[in-house]
Amino acid sequence: MSVAIRTAGEGDRELVVRLLDDAFQDDPVSGWIFPDAEYRRTTHHKLMAAFTDAVFADGRIELAEDGAACALWLSVPGEPHAADGEDEAVQLREFVDPDNERVETIARLMAEGHPTGRAHEYLWMIAVRPDRQGEGLGAALIRHVLERCDREGLPAYLEASSERSTKLYERLGYAFTDTTLDLPGGPRMYPMWREPRTVLV
Repeated sequence: MSVAIRTAGEGDRELVVRLLDDAFQDDPVSGWIFPDAEYRRTTHHKLMAAFTDAVFADGRIELAEDGAACALWLSVPGEPHAADGEDEAVQLREFVDPDNERVETIARLMAEGHPTGRAHEYLWMIAVRPDRQGEGLGAALIRHVLERCDREGLPAYLEASSERSTKLYERLGYAFTDTTLDLPGGPRMYPMWREPRTVLV
């Protein structure tokens, strides 16, 4: 499908946070981080706001022009940045939900499982408004960046939050890395890698 896409600016922050909050309320990983549904409804948006701000600072957010979907991307260098002495997982927990160790746990697991050694595009999160899901908006947003990856010879990486969602990513050329991220007493996440495709001129 044809989807008008633009890069989000700071003025879109509230829209992006709301999209992420609505789309991930019933996600298995969000349910593990915030097991109590009522507490999740009042606190989950803080985690989504932290992710949004991190990507505005170091990456870019692609937004469907009608505001129904967004994708958060980071360009990851081949060599990891040297640690600056600050523990980002602890900072995230303190900002989002200081007494919730699961916020820190998932940040650590994702950081430790992230591939190194090759520059790549990292799809951190993608969200589609619940009443617009199934229309192909998510796939269109992802293809928008993957086409550039193919032109530039860049691989891409993501962690699928459910086995069901891996099917969409497989159709876009991602492959399961054969190593899951297992949340203690909770669901699995599925790291997926995509090699760039040859672009015929």
